[in-house]
Amino acid sequence: MTSVSSPPERLFELWGEIKDLLSAQELLHWDQETQMPPRGLEGRSQALSMLAGLHHEKLCATELGDVLEACSELVEEGRGSSQEGLDTQVLAAQVEEARRQVNQATKVPLALAKELAELQSTGLAAWLEARERQDFSSYQPFLERMIELKRQQAEALADGGHLYDALLDEFEPGLTEQELVPLFDQLREALGELVRETVESGHQVDEGAIEGNYPDSGQLALGRHLAEAIGFDFKAGRIDASAHPFCIGISRGDVRLTWRSERNDLRPAVFGILHEAGHGLYEQGLPAEWDRTPLGASVSLGIHESQSRLWENLVGRSRAFWHWALPELHRTFPEARDLTVETLWPALHAVRPSLIRVEADEATYNLHVAIRFDLERKLFAGALEVKDLPLAWDDAYEALLGVRAENPADGVLQDIHWSLGSFGYFPTYTLGTLAASQLFEAAKAELGDLDEAFRQGEFQPLLAWLREKVHLHGCRFKTQELLQRSTGRTLSPDDFLRYIRTTTEEVYGL
Repeated sequence: MTSVSSPPERLFELWGEIKDLLSAQELLHWDQETQMPPRGLEGRSQALSMLAGLHHEKLCATELGDVLEACSELVEEGRGSSQEGLDTQVLAAQVEEARRQVNQATKVPLALAKELAELQSTGLAAWLEARERQDFSSYQPFLERMIELKRQQAEALADGGHLYDALLDEFEPGLTEQELVPLFDQLREALGELVRETVESGHQVDEGAIEGNYPDSGQLALGRHLAEAIGFDFKAGRIDASAHPFCIGISRGDVRLTWRSERNDLRPAVFGILHEAGHGLYEQGLPAEWDRTPLGASVSLGIHESQSRLWENLVGRSRAFWHWALPELHRTFPEARDLTVETLWPALHAVRPSLIRVEADEATYNLHVAIRFDLERKLFAGALEVKDLPLAWDDAYEALLGVRAENPADGVLQDIHWSLGSFGYFPTYTLGTLAASQLFEAAKAELGDLDEAFRQGEFQPLLAWLREKVHLHGCRFKTQELLQRSTGRTLSPDDFLRYIRTTTEEVYGL
């Protein structure tokens, strides 16, 4: 005799299928960027389009809507009383998150969802080729079409509201352009002043201390050692090379990191791996009991980024971390045995306005994000055309950072995001940077002297704190509520600005 699933059980069965489709898409995306032969593009684009269509259809299915309605009725009946085996608060949160995603899907036509998925694949290949050839003109038609489709998607989702808000909501639910403008204005002013002070100080940081001849095999070995030490489980993950470092969580037991290197400088590889491992720790730490359910995902990309920036910068660039890690660097690269913590540490905090976001220092990084935020807003407000984007990009960099790209690969073509249609994504990097400092200060207040733990190579206390305060909540609490619960405050730039000024003042003797 076949048993009939209860509404919650059926909800989780249906959502498991939706999550499995997403996992298949993620795996194909990872393969395209790391392993796929060049001639596989056409077949891959068709496969991704088909999977996107199935995902869309399942979200819009009548049965799922009926099951969500039945679950809502159970939640209503369960308020004020306890139903055996049913946590009504958790079920209510599961239903709310599922409805949010269903509502988004039902507003977007199936044909548009499929075309976007196919264009993401072909656009990625066009971006890679254009970047290699340093030729924006060959990429321009793809980007124009992508913006046209994303505008259609935003119009469908915005319900008459601001288009850019609809794009932001995909990555940071509830965030608005109106909230971001004053935040970026404050950061531009504070960070711009700090950068000017470092230039006017006349002090030059010796970055040559970290430069040398570092074979890729050694860089990868060192990066893996550091990632494993902070808690990344390589039995539930792997690391491969790619043009643009990223992390993909296919499941809690299958988290893929990628990295890239520079032969004469350890920083891109080491801190890129620590950054992606921070993302990976979040993916591996999501609640097992909510696996393949609406709540079994990260809160937002801003909170996701807070995990990577915390481990990369607040842990990985600290003196205490390198008191522990430097002997391993010496073992891996004996020619760097003269490198000390006191010669290394300033090089990790040098302020050097540059062209490449992923290699930017802590003081200028959010200025890179501010430029992208402004350009995206102009593109979707109709104030900037794609053909004029390279010049607008270069002018913005010269105005804000005092540098200008000699070729599009170091300018407008350096990031992968727009080829994937990820407009509204870049601001989450800054939100994550701010949240990282806020979370780190709260952790220190509760855990005590973390520097001493880092000197001993003990990172488990901090990871356990992040598991409890962030990872194990899945996406039950949205960003502001999660920060309020974990730090006692909603998002604020204060901790980050205090950290970056204190550090920079020490390095430059300001």
